[in-house]
Amino acid sequence: MPSGSRLPLRTRAALAAAASARWASRTAGRGKGSMIGGLVAEKIDPKIMTRLAAGKTTALITGTNGKSTTTRMTAAALATIGEVATQDDGANMDAGIIATLSLHQNAALCALEVDELHVPHVADNTSPRVITMLNLSRDQLDRVGEINVIERRLRAAVAAHRDSVIVANCDDVLVTSAAFDSRNVVWVAAGAAWVGDSVGDPRSGEAIVRTGDDWYSSGDASFRRPAPAWWFDDENVYGPDGFVAPLTLNVPGRANRGNATQAIATAVAMGADPAAAARAVGTVGEVAGRYGVQQLGDHRVRTLLAKNPAGWQEALSMIDPAADSLVIAVNGQVPDGEDLSWLWDVRFEEFENTEVIAAGERAADLSVRLLYAGAEHTVVDDPLTAIRSCPAGRVEVLANYTAFRDLAIAMDRAKGDR
Repeated sequence: MPSGSRLPLRTRAALAAAASARWASRTAGRGKGSMIGGLVAEKIDPKIMTRLAAGKTTALITGTNGKSTTTRMTAAALATIGEVATQDDGANMDAGIIATLSLHQNAALCALEVDELHVPHVADNTSPRVITMLNLSRDQLDRVGEINVIERRLRAAVAAHRDSVIVANCDDVLVTSAAFDSRNVVWVAAGAAWVGDSVGDPRSGEAIVRTGDDWYSSGDASFRRPAPAWWFDDENVYGPDGFVAPLTLNVPGRANRGNATQAIATAVAMGADPAAAARAVGTVGEVAGRYGVQQLGDHRVRTLLAKNPAGWQEALSMIDPAADSLVIAVNGQVPDGEDLSWLWDVRFEEFENTEVIAAGERAADLSVRLLYAGAEHTVVDDPLTAIRSCPAGRVEVLANYTAFRDLAIAMDRAKGDR
């Protein structure tokens, strides 16, 4: 990309204003200020994303669940070949992406997490080498809309960027449909534990028939699960030309093994050595507080984030049954989606023999769902108080977006007060 001195005057003014906004935000104790910096920069120079991305080799990572973890893994894998621009905080819309690019102007490589709705626009502005698509399922219907609409937008983005490599999860019907017409697609068997939102062929409207790992459309015999170039098992990752390497991760769950496999495939498509990429993804641990473990008084607390039925189902499988206590915290703010009817799609019946504490602003809604699931529980609205009410020992906390965010802030303050 052009050096700072070669950028247009308007862009340099936008970057200077963004830096001032970040400084003001930090000084006022309002956070790191990256988002406000990005917003200010875009207002001054609407073309700043295109200008900052020029000359960079970029991967865009999108999907309903796993974006932040997969992006962090991709960045780790790409770091084996050069400096990487990537988000530290999961800010995956325009302002966050602009902030990331402005803070890493000298990086030749980018691994950018992108909200599903923003992929077409961001792709138009960054000319990505790779677009990686993880999965698609219902998420915040009041903001995002019907999932088939998202599939069609992603399909259009793929068609508009015919030279991009598409790394796509062939186990996900909607992702496969979005990538199916690409002339340059790398298929990854990354898994799809949740299939409740892909019972129909998005192209023909006919039913999807599943037999083991395979699936096909009853209305179009040509639309079926492609043969993967990359896949994984409980020990290894497998790739083209007989590639095999150990896949040892610091984050839990089968879904993250799929995320790691797509991260490796993405990095290899951008020039990374596959063995080095496989080792690098194993270095990723805590991701923006997710999977992190903190000591809070007599409690060793591990926090997990889930935002929609598919994510909750995966997160529930990561709960350690040997933990001493389980707190589930649910809010219903705008970033979470104010409609919590999705609670009835989550199999809380798995906790019928586990004592649960329901917490969060919508603890009452969660309590009703747990009651019908036959799960013994108590209600403590404040998540921090709920943790402190647990017996001494290990506490698993599963929370949705704003409950997770607010609890992290409360825990940091509680540790600072000691």
